[in-house]
Amino acid sequence: MINLMERKNNLKTPENIISLIPILISSGIAIILIIFYVIPQYVNSTKVNLELNELIKKKNKLNNLKTQYKIINKKFDKLNNEKAIIIETISGTSNLDTLLAKLGELGKKNSIEFDSIIPKKVINFVVNDSSKNKKKKGNLPNLNIDPLLVEGIKKYLIDFSFETNFINLISFLRELEFQENIILVDDIDLKLVNQNSNNGNIDNSAGMLNVKIRMIFYGKI
Repeated sequence: MINLMERKNNLKTPENIISLIPILISSGIAIILIIFYVIPQYVNSTKVNLELNELIKKKNKLNNLKTQYKIINKKFDKLNNEKAIIIETISGTSNLDTLLAKLGELGKKNSIEFDSIIPKKVINFVVNDSSKNKKKKGNLPNLNIDPLLVEGIKKYLIDFSFETNFINLISFLRELEFQENIILVDDIDLKLVNQNSNNGNIDNSAGMLNVKIRMIFYGKI
């Protein structure tokens, strides 16, 4: 018991207390450094690490977006090429004036002189509006959708009137099928010039026919 009291007294000596001051100061400085430097540095480091991870993710996403962009761009180019092929297949490379001049040549070749050429209607391609279609669902059966009328093409309806015989008419119509433009016969009306001749047979090669025909042409815009 006496030894224990002596040890406690020895710990409380001025020398021991003075020796503890540097330790206490060092501990205080260490605590201050930890609070005001180490912890903020750790927080900043964690924040920087998170930002770095986000940047890495964004970089990976950017690379994926670039890859997707290249794929989409290739598909877009392919669609544009297909669209150009479709337009050229439907409308050819001739404009309407050139096509009418060609029809004049075909008519002359088959001994046909046109009495009249009357443009009746020009129809432009219209983008399909799904919202409007939903409102008009009840009228859908009445819609006349032309699959050949696509973007970049106009549709021309033209009435022709001329006189010719049956053989020349058939030859003329056959040659229309081989033109680069798609040409459709929408309506045709045949009458004998002289109803009393040729026994009323329209297909008689010697009989002259009064022909009224409506054709549909597709041309580039």
